[in-house]
Amino acid sequence: MAKIQTPHAVRGTQDIVDEAQNSFAHVVETFERVSKVYGFAPVQVPIIEQTSVFARSLGESTDVVSKEMYTFEDRGGDSITLRPEFTAGISRAFLTNGWQQYAPMKLSAHGPLFRYERPQKGRYRQFHQIDAEIIGAAEPLADIELLIMADQLLKELGIDDGVILNLNTLGDADSRDAWREALITYFQDHKDHLSKDSLDRLERNPLRILDSKDEGDKKLCQSAPIIDDYLTNEAQEFFGQVTQGLDAAHVRWTRNTRLVRGLDYYRHTAFEFITDRLGAQGTVLGGGRYDGLIENLGGNPTPAVGWAAGIERLAMLIDAPENSGPDAVLIPLGDRATETAIAILSDLRRHNIVTDMAYKGNMKKRMQKANAKNAKLVIIMGDDELDRGEVAIKNLISGEQQSCKIDAIVDFVKKS
Repeated sequence: MAKIQTPHAVRGTQDIVDEAQNSFAHVVETFERVSKVYGFAPVQVPIIEQTSVFARSLGESTDVVSKEMYTFEDRGGDSITLRPEFTAGISRAFLTNGWQQYAPMKLSAHGPLFRYERPQKGRYRQFHQIDAEIIGAAEPLADIELLIMADQLLKELGIDDGVILNLNTLGDADSRDAWREALITYFQDHKDHLSKDSLDRLERNPLRILDSKDEGDKKLCQSAPIIDDYLTNEAQEFFGQVTQGLDAAHVRWTRNTRLVRGLDYYRHTAFEFITDRLGAQGTVLGGGRYDGLIENLGGNPTPAVGWAAGIERLAMLIDAPENSGPDAVLIPLGDRATETAIAILSDLRRHNIVTDMAYKGNMKKRMQKANAKNAKLVIIMGDDELDRGEVAIKNLISGEQQSCKIDAIVDFVKKS
């Protein structure tokens, strides 16, 4: 009989456990706490969407849509895509559910996303993000609030040291259109020196050339027109209010005139929090204002701004919190004691006392297991203890052991 081959994890996926899970959970818990302080409402959106949701929002010409999405036809013949990001799905939900009446809305989400790309440090094909969006607010204060929130999150995670907020403006529609035309003219004059990918971008999305990793492209970009030369007065005032707000909140930032968002629906603020501790791909959190997206999805013109951050990448930067052990571990000696221990265990847990039971092995091995779990107390019971209606409780920190009546165990453990 042929040996059954053991299955392996799909490339670009991971099993998260122990210290990695502690760090992962700490990022999520901190995000949920901070976002609640800022008045963000948690939202859950489907992992699968109609492919058009992402094709219309991200653009057919982007790498995400053309190369990286997990797209398939379901049994009903519909084209379905595993979500590669949160913003499009949340915007779709905003329209589908008629949330316009509640605008402005502050929404937060976290969960798995999927992109078919080359796995690398901190990047997976199934990865996880935290996400924060303000939909229906056109004022610079929305941008300011999101940036202050992101800065506080990084501080509370203890990873703000060496992380730099890179900030830019993409201007309003008129500013962006004028800058786009200037970039096309400039790169057309230097097209013989552009990389193959950037030649393709020149036809479809010239702003993305500014984000090229090709060394020759980077050199050309150093002399390319910058957005500042094309900003309208309104766009200059918007950006000025954002920077003044950040200064008032003591959020450190640096201007990066080359920071772009290539999609047409992006406006005004664009930003990335960048570190040098994750190699070449140093962005830990990024986002911007996307005033044109909901209109692209068929809704009325609706201003919006948001950001997202990879949970795995944030988790790599923090010190994993130590696992706190159980409050108590029960050690029953014999069948009669095991039956009683089950009742005690259930009672302790109903009082939200973290409890476990060591029910296999000799006494020495069970004590070793309790110590390995970093338990505070062990509750030992055998026939002699049960005949007296009590148990022996040993404090593993102090070494002190004393007897306790069975009906007083809950209070004893709570006070210990």
